[in-house]
Amino acid sequence: MAGPKHSVRAVDRTLEILETIQELDGTGVSEIAARVDIGKSAVHNHLSTLENREYVVKHGDEYQIGLSFLGLGAYARNRTEIYKTAQPEVEKLAAETGELVNLMVEKNGRGIYLSQARGANAVQLDTYEGKRVALHCTALGKAILAFRSREAVLDVVERHGLPRTTENTITDRDELFEELDRTRERKYAIDREERLNGLRCLAAPITDDRDRSIAAISVACPAHRVDDERFENELPDAVLGTANVVELEHNYS
Repeated sequence: MAGPKHSVRAVDRTLEILETIQELDGTGVSEIAARVDIGKSAVHNHLSTLENREYVVKHGDEYQIGLSFLGLGAYARNRTEIYKTAQPEVEKLAAETGELVNLMVEKNGRGIYLSQARGANAVQLDTYEGKRVALHCTALGKAILAFRSREAVLDVVERHGLPRTTENTITDRDELFEELDRTRERKYAIDREERLNGLRCLAAPITDDRDRSIAAISVACPAHRVDDERFENELPDAVLGTANVVELEHNYS
């Protein structure tokens, strides 16, 4: 695939190497060379530079992402207005529900977890702040897509497809649009074990003054522990109420 007009190939390679290390949760030179399709000596040169700048660390023959990225990520997040507005409400909702609460934004057709807060009974998941996921298989992503134009949703589908992650994942375009219609009608989205087996989520969009989604907030809980009464009545009210507070503060304060 052709890159941007003024792309710098060496920088692209470095970023591919870093993304490979993250994807594999640590790996060695040979695996990186195979994934990125460049020679081992070139990979080693990239890694040596990154290691000197503390952007990767080496344990034996394996490279891991370094803590230098933590400062950059925290800086970028803290400069995001919706994070500064929403974070106190994210923490309040987690304390109120006792569950895991997430804040997500969309960038380049993918969802990025911007923040998380854990209530007393919060489940441990594979998510973390900064993790990127597909939009179509999460309540957060569907809440965002439901309040975007049809053309914008089609662009996301064309770019990223509708990959299946569980047997409940929506992989049909027409079915996705029907789900987004239902989401707009009730004002919140539901994840019925569509990204992870055993996990149900509810998410409400955070919209701007033109009713376009700029983020979404969710409550995630184990399917076996939360009964239908709580999932269908109590939690939607809590999520919608929190989203409303964030919208008012973001749009009018």
